[in-house]
Amino acid sequence: MRKLLASLWVAMLMLLVVGSAQTPPQTPKPGPELKKLDYFAGNWTLDGDMKPGPFGPGGKVSVTEHNEWMPGGFFLVTHSDGNTPMGKATGLAVFGYKPDEKAYTYQEYNSMGEDVSAKGVFDGDTWTWNNEEKMGDKVMRGRYIVKQLSPTSYTFKFEMAPEGGDFATVMEGKASKK
Repeated sequence: MRKLLASLWVAMLMLLVVGSAQTPPQTPKPGPELKKLDYFAGNWTLDGDMKPGPFGPGGKVSVTEHNEWMPGGFFLVTHSDGNTPMGKATGLAVFGYKPDEKAYTYQEYNSMGEDVSAKGVFDGDTWTWNNEEKMGDKVMRGRYIVKQLSPTSYTFKFEMAPEGGDFATVMEGKASKK
């Protein structure tokens, strides 16, 4: 009987040690950098002018965006709907942050067949997003600059340049939060 009790005692002690060693990991929490993207959360209206050029005719651009945090708070998801000189456009984009690169991320897919991947930085009141895209046999660089004017408005400018060349403005305008 003593052997049985001793065996049970050892078994219970082993279960206690093993059970306490297998505490489930803590759910990850978003870092403070992600809170900066909270500026864009909500509903926005963007109005701008597209410059005529090799990427299309010039004219007015009007876009509405709905931006909300994905559960967990690591990614801000954007649904956009708008009118451009090339017609109606819709899009889906996701903002995030890569701590190991100290860079904000942006991935967009839209109804014009574009798939945009960019990395960004935030300095003071200005966001700068950069990307590269192959167009035909050339690499084009893109730069999207957002300057926060207030909690409910910002200006934006999209510029493009051939590899090694100077940037030219493709589109610029202003956004307002509803």
